[in-house]
Amino acid sequence: MTDTAPNAALPDGQALATLVAGKLCHDFISPAGAISSGLDLLRDPTAQDMRDDAMGLIEASAKKMIALVNFARVAFGAATSAERFSGAELGDLVSGLTEGGRASLNWAVTEGTYSKPQSRALVNLAYLTMAALPSGGVATIRTRAEGDAVVIEGIAEGARARLKAEAVAGLAGRPLTEGLPGQWIQPYWLWLTAHDAGGTLHVQADEGRVAFIARMPN
Repeated sequence: MTDTAPNAALPDGQALATLVAGKLCHDFISPAGAISSGLDLLRDPTAQDMRDDAMGLIEASAKKMIALVNFARVAFGAATSAERFSGAELGDLVSGLTEGGRASLNWAVTEGTYSKPQSRALVNLAYLTMAALPSGGVATIRTRAEGDAVVIEGIAEGARARLKAEAVAGLAGRPLTEGLPGQWIQPYWLWLTAHDAGGTLHVQADEGRVAFIARMPN
């Protein structure tokens, strides 16, 4: 899969913001709803025997919500005071969001610091590498310096490693023609991040293996 895509019919401005906002709302609603359910149980005088369960639900959901917010700040804009992020910081963001899933994360990113565009590409690529393993497997994320660029590589290896059709379109920078916008926007956002920075994105999907390679200028 190459990244030579037409620009016609691709969202821009308000349309792009709407898709990103919809993606974030979809991600946030589950832990937010679980926190609300836990609070309802705590207030219910007939459910006091479930108080410990309610507190556990609230704590787990709050942790998930915080992980989502911290990840989104970097993945969808890096709206923080930091200009650069360490590999360890970015690894914590990805592991905090993906822990508890079926796939295992092998974070082999070179130590050092990464610019905001590089960090945005790295965390999105890592998330999508994990997402390519719906039935489990190992997602290996690594980086290397290559000339005047940083190469970010994600390898998803598992029995059912795959990409959905929406993701294939987004990763190639193609508009969504059918399917779910929520499954398309983050892959497209990764492609857009790479290209807006003057970089490239390539994806290779084979049986049991999906490889993502982003080249980001320094």
